[in-house]
Amino acid sequence: MSQKKLHSICGGLITAVAAFWISLGSTSCGTTTKVAIVRPPEIEGATFAGNDACADCHTPIVDVFPSSPHARFHMDDQESIGSSGCESCHGPGSLHIKAGGGKGIFIHNPGDDSAACMECHQEIHAKFNLPNHHPVLEDLMNCVDCHDPHGRDMSKPFGGLAFARLNQSCAECHQEQARTFVFEHEAMREGCTECHDPHGSVNPKMLIQRDSNLCLKCHSQIQFPGSGDIFIGKAPHSFSMQAGSCWTAGCHTQVHGSMVDPKMRF
Repeated sequence: MSQKKLHSICGGLITAVAAFWISLGSTSCGTTTKVAIVRPPEIEGATFAGNDACADCHTPIVDVFPSSPHARFHMDDQESIGSSGCESCHGPGSLHIKAGGGKGIFIHNPGDDSAACMECHQEIHAKFNLPNHHPVLEDLMNCVDCHDPHGRDMSKPFGGLAFARLNQSCAECHQEQARTFVFEHEAMREGCTECHDPHGSVNPKMLIQRDSNLCLKCHSQIQFPGSGDIFIGKAPHSFSMQAGSCWTAGCHTQVHGSMVDPKMRF
């Protein structure tokens, strides 16, 4: 095969591969092409009515919705009806409107079924399949138990989708861990997600790391040359670190806080 012909074949392959990747990119969520990222929930026999039709009854939600990150998918042009705004999560609303409204009447409510949420948040869906997770896929919990999809909390510190009141959301179920302590674990001020992944983890108790490395993100260790002794803070930890993690070695067992001990040992 001549060198000229070989160059021609290689050039054609490179062009084909480039065209393939460009075609994939044209439908990704990182572009501005008018293509629905996912398919909205189906309501048999219903057609899309547009966001303005929802505003007639759901005024309080429509008023706060522009403050939500979900509003980024809100577009008013006719071509985008169904792939943006209310009906991208709730499904086409014509029959719902014709019936005079009502919860669950010819409409999909993500508050009862998280399937619509999982269509977009697929990385979260994957976490719910990890060994330790909140039981959302088992229908014992729902995304709206912790999140506000319409963004009413956007005006509070740390942003919206209920993460402004992150610990309060967790505290509704985990009351023992989130209660007030005389000696609190400072990490609680930053939020439960400093140590836990609320959607799922391969680690027990949905920890983001399974051993003392989790604690060492904040509690720095120093290893002295020569002796090899490991100090965390002002205390030697060489022996205790061999016995297990900070909370399983019989030391700092009250990791969320203590009523009697500033070092949270009991």
